[in-house]
Amino acid sequence: MDLDLNTRERLPDALRVLLETYPRETWEGHHNFGQLIRFWLDRHLMFRKMNKILLSGVEGYLDQRVDAGRYGRETARIGQKMLHEIHGHHTMEDTHYFPVLTKQDKRLIRGFEMLDADHHALDEHLAGFAKDANALLGALGNGKARDEAGRLHDRITGFGGFLDRHLTDEEDLIVPVLLHYDPEEFQGY
Repeated sequence: MDLDLNTRERLPDALRVLLETYPRETWEGHHNFGQLIRFWLDRHLMFRKMNKILLSGVEGYLDQRVDAGRYGRETARIGQKMLHEIHGHHTMEDTHYFPVLTKQDKRLIRGFEMLDADHHALDEHLAGFAKDANALLGALGNGKARDEAGRLHDRITGFGGFLDRHLTDEEDLIVPVLLHYDPEEFQGY
C-alpha cells in the first residue's frame, strides 16, 4: 500500500472501504451532509484556486502579460494567504478533527496516519514555495527575476500536484466517515 504523498496515485484500496459505500456523487444528497462538510470542502476548493492563481500569475509574468510590480504584489498577497490558511487548516485537522475521526473506524487508522504524514510533506513543499517566492520578490526590483520566476513556476506546478493529491485523498477518506458515523462531537457545526 503506497502511502507516500510523493508517489501515490490515489487513495489506497484498503482505505476506500467507506468511499465505495458513499461515492462522491452521492455526498451532497446524504442527510448527514451539513455545514461542516460544506465548509471543509470549500476550504479545499480555496486552496486549489489560490494555487491556480499563483500559477497563472507567474505564467503571466513570464509571458510579459503582467508587469513586475503588479505581479509582485499579487504573489506576495496570495502566497502569504495560502501559507497562512493551509497551515491553520492542517493544525485544526491534526489537533481537532483527526483525533475524533480516527476513533470512528479502526480500519482507517492508517489513512489518518497517511494524512498526518502528508501534512508534514506539504510543510516541506510550502517552505520551498516561501523560499522561492521570497527570492523572486527580491529579484523583481533588479530586473533579474526571470530565472527566479522559472523556479517558482516549477515549484507551484509541482506543489499543485501534491496538494491536489492530498486534498482529494483526504476528502475521499474523511467525507464518507462523516456521512456514515455523524460524530456527535461535530453535530451542530
